[in-house]
Amino acid sequence: MVSKAVDTAVRMETDAMKFYHEASQRTSHPFARRMFEGFIKDENRHLKMLTEILKGLDLKIEKKRPKSEIKTVFSELKEQMMSRISASTDEMDAVKVALDFEAKGYEFYRKAAVDATDHKEKKLFSALADEEQEHYSILQNTYAFLKDTGDWFMWEEQGILEG
Repeated sequence: MVSKAVDTAVRMETDAMKFYHEASQRTSHPFARRMFEGFIKDENRHLKMLTEILKGLDLKIEKKRPKSEIKTVFSELKEQMMSRISASTDEMDAVKVALDFEAKGYEFYRKAAVDATDHKEKKLFSALADEEQEHYSILQNTYAFLKDTGDWFMWEEQGILEG
């Protein structure tokens, strides 16, 4: 028997995909667009895993590390991003809304994992909580980047300079 939490999770992931699609279409900042597009792929993968549980199929949990993809995007777009220092208010607002989405998603999945009686659901909800937490971290970093790109690069690259 599939829990109510799985049904709720399907709606959450669908809503998140719609939001990230709209945000990616509205932003003109190259990094923000690529980040939102990456989140669409992650949320779609989450939705597929939840659908497998709904169908009662054997679930293969795909763990991804969204931060590694974001680092690649930063490397590819660094010059372009530095030439466009400021982000629009719409982009900043989209990141704030996304932060709220991911925080609520993390809390939902963390609680669902604790409450789940089915082993597959517990394992999936734990994996989804981890990814939502990583998305939140990426969004916090993105907000800092969009707010003050020059300062962000100074702090992020300081580790490289220090070894």
